[in-house]
Amino acid sequence: MRRVLIIVENLPCPFDRRVWLEATTLRSAGYAVSIICPKGAGYNAAYEHLEGIDIYRHPLPFEATGALGYVLEYGAALFWELLLATRVAFTKGFDVIHACNPPDLIFLVSWPFKLFGKKFIFDHHDINPELYEAKFARRDFLYRLICKFERWTFRAADVSIATNESYKQIAIERGGMAPERVFVVRSGPAIEKMKILSPVEKWRFGKRFLVAYVGVMGNQEGIDLLLEAAHHIVFSKQRDDIHFTLVGSGTELDKLEAMKHRLGLDAAVTFTGRVSDQVLLEVLNTADVCVNPDVVNEMNDKSTMNKIMEYMAVGKPIVQFVSTEGRVSAGEASLYARANDPIDLAARILELLDDPERRELMGRLGRSRVETKLSWQHQIPQLLEAYEVAFSEAAP
Repeated sequence: MRRVLIIVENLPCPFDRRVWLEATTLRSAGYAVSIICPKGAGYNAAYEHLEGIDIYRHPLPFEATGALGYVLEYGAALFWELLLATRVAFTKGFDVIHACNPPDLIFLVSWPFKLFGKKFIFDHHDINPELYEAKFARRDFLYRLICKFERWTFRAADVSIATNESYKQIAIERGGMAPERVFVVRSGPAIEKMKILSPVEKWRFGKRFLVAYVGVMGNQEGIDLLLEAAHHIVFSKQRDDIHFTLVGSGTELDKLEAMKHRLGLDAAVTFTGRVSDQVLLEVLNTADVCVNPDVVNEMNDKSTMNKIMEYMAVGKPIVQFVSTEGRVSAGEASLYARANDPIDLAARILELLDDPERRELMGRLGRSRVETKLSWQHQIPQLLEAYEVAFSEAAP
């Protein structure tokens, strides 16, 4: 039996939906699967055997917000990852390390094991040089070092898994990987879990319309721009029939709550924090329009956002800022506002709310797009092919 060790640093499992789908898919295909990940809210057990998968969780000192913080966070993560990988190697064993970034440092954990013939698969979730530049607006020594980490990661990889075609080109052009060793495995939702349910009226908070956001509350997600759009809708357009429910947690949540209060949006905007899958589905199924206000920059333009897939999976029309991969994912299921323009974002939201027939059509188009092309079921063949190539004798 082939044995796989998946290492993910930024989210616990099974909370990380993409990683959990990969893990359960590999298990169903006959692989023995172990996962190393951090602890997190609701996932504090150091070890858990769940659905046939061994999960080893380690502590992290804090969630980093600055450059020094990232150095400390990633250093602690590497220590625990190497320690736990050694433990797995001497107990259950593994034949391949499947590393999920960020950061592009897990190749360091793989090096000693590659000396003993273990394979290394790089699962490219985020483009880290662009992420660093977006967060800190500079190309300094750390930026150049991150670029080197990216190159070294690709050089160490027997196979790379990309979440979209933009990332595949990065693997080939910046990473120097052979095209036949790069496989696009999109973060498509499991369609059977994204159930279409009846609306739950409490999430409208007494309003006629609900606009929903699901995702991280960070500084690249553009929630501040969404709040500015909501302010324009409520005060400039005099619309008191719309509620905005924003689901998720992150390092910027407290600041965003303060901004909501400062803008006078307490009666129009609700931040739920992290919620259960059931509540998530209730909010999405109640929404009239779903939004993706991610800031348009080099990183987000090339990245596929999981929330877009989830919105389409439950048949909801979308409004987002125009971006390359945003259009690739959503197509005609979305309206596209000018990049980083909250007033135009507000206009597109109102345009959809005032056109129920168009909302219904766009929702059907999105659901059909997920069912026929983007759902996880359509990604499984590429994932399994990537593993076959990694295990082949021709792998470097």
